[in-house]
Amino acid sequence: MAIIGYTRVSTKDQDTALQDAAMAEAKVDRLYTDHGVSGTLASRPELDRALDRLDRGDTFVVWKLDRLGRNTKNVLEVIEDLIDRGVTFKSLTEQIDLGAGPMGKAMLTILAAFAELERATMIERTRAGLDAAKSQGRVGGRPSKVDAKKLTTIKKLLASGEHSRAEIASMTGISQATLYRVISSL
Repeated sequence: MAIIGYTRVSTKDQDTALQDAAMAEAKVDRLYTDHGVSGTLASRPELDRALDRLDRGDTFVVWKLDRLGRNTKNVLEVIEDLIDRGVTFKSLTEQIDLGAGPMGKAMLTILAAFAELERATMIERTRAGLDAAKSQGRVGGRPSKVDAKKLTTIKKLLASGEHSRAEIASMTGISQATLYRVISSL
């Protein structure tokens, strides 16, 4: 009867120190960690390995329910599969222990729904912010390498027909790919 833990961070520059400490406190025998993997993906390499490793009587531990997934349906499918296989599930932060009876499963369903709602709300707020910025003339993303002055120079050089596209790119200090994007937008 092993205690298998799973941690996840969404971006490569995040670290799992907080999750790792909680797993050590929970006395996890084996820990699987996905780095830079979104919770919206149903398949995550280390999660898949952890789930494959579990046997009847084992306990599967996550630091927080949203580490397992952001989609209520997917989270509940994973949990249902664990239950069918005779594996106990625990979420440390929400203090969900499916080995503790039906109340654990009810709490799991409610919290998974709230995790999905939180993600959907965050996406909605982000989109609203981007739309508001766009309506004020601000555009997100990386600044263009081709300003108005450079664009005028590119147009003149192209119109003269004296230079190759590679030469024009070199003369204006941009890559050929950038030059082709500029030309295609003219």
